[in-house]
Amino acid sequence: MLLLVAAAIVAILRMTIDRNPSSGSISLAWPQAEWRSFRVTATVVGLLVGGGLALAGTLLQASLRNPLASPSVLGVSSGAGFGVMLALFLAYQTGVTEVAWGLPAMLGAAVAVGLVLVLGRKDGWPDPVSTILAGVIIATMFGAGMVLLQGLVPDGLRGRFLAWALGTVPEVTSTGAIPVLAGVLGVVCLAGILGHGRLDALLLDHASAVSIGASPGGTRLACLVAAGTLTAMTVAVCGPLGFVGLVAPHCARLLVGPEHRFLVPAAVLAGAALVTGADTLRQVIDLGTGRLPVGVLTTLAGGPFFLWMLRRGSASAWRGGMHASV
Repeated sequence: MLLLVAAAIVAILRMTIDRNPSSGSISLAWPQAEWRSFRVTATVVGLLVGGGLALAGTLLQASLRNPLASPSVLGVSSGAGFGVMLALFLAYQTGVTEVAWGLPAMLGAAVAVGLVLVLGRKDGWPDPVSTILAGVIIATMFGAGMVLLQGLVPDGLRGRFLAWALGTVPEVTSTGAIPVLAGVLGVVCLAGILGHGRLDALLLDHASAVSIGASPGGTRLACLVAAGTLTAMTVAVCGPLGFVGLVAPHCARLLVGPEHRFLVPAAVLAGAALVTGADTLRQVIDLGTGRLPVGVLTTLAGGPFFLWMLRRGSASAWRGGMHASV
């Protein structure tokens, strides 16, 4: 309930905070009709993207048995970025002036997830350690590919890509993006709640999980595919947002405990509040050179929180708490 209230508060603030462009003064007012649709889109996108990244992080931390796991561990963000950069490069070579980023980002992310799943297999199923190592390698390779392509396009296209890569919550998006993202998020969230016992069992070693009737290999594969799909969709809409998929599940875990029947919906709410709150905060910060990208704020907020969490030993407490709940 606390997380639900927090998400509702930041959503209302995102809708009502208004900055006077001439004086810079800030006020609270319901937006006029001509601006209302832009704020509604930004608010809804922030809630869905934050919830999707947090749910992806929750599934990855369970399936990989690693409290440090996050969506970027699969190389999905780098894969999506490479797809966008490649599309911009090909458009530049062929003379195309307008490029839709959604499809190239999804294809790049899908390739990254596929490579990680193939390279991280052991005995036919994704292995936690092998999958993490494969994700790091794939992310590094795609990152190098992005740097290469950036040097082959003119400054104008390079600036567009860099703006996307810093993370932004759009006020205008394609017609089908929001309902598709909402549908996928709803289905994965419901599946996570209904299958909470299998998610809890993933924290056991393979032999123990099998002995209690769980299927760790199949569940782990389903989690990786679901997390990769959610991450790809969020990156296609907003670009990469750092630390959301890492910090939001831990925030929820501190409030509701480690059992996934409570953790899954709590993590979705925590991520929604985090991204929408960061987007709201950037509306009131003016450094004289424009508003900060949302990805910068999520990283600035998530980095210190995660360091504090490491100092207090939450990583070891996470593992012990999950084993106790199982």
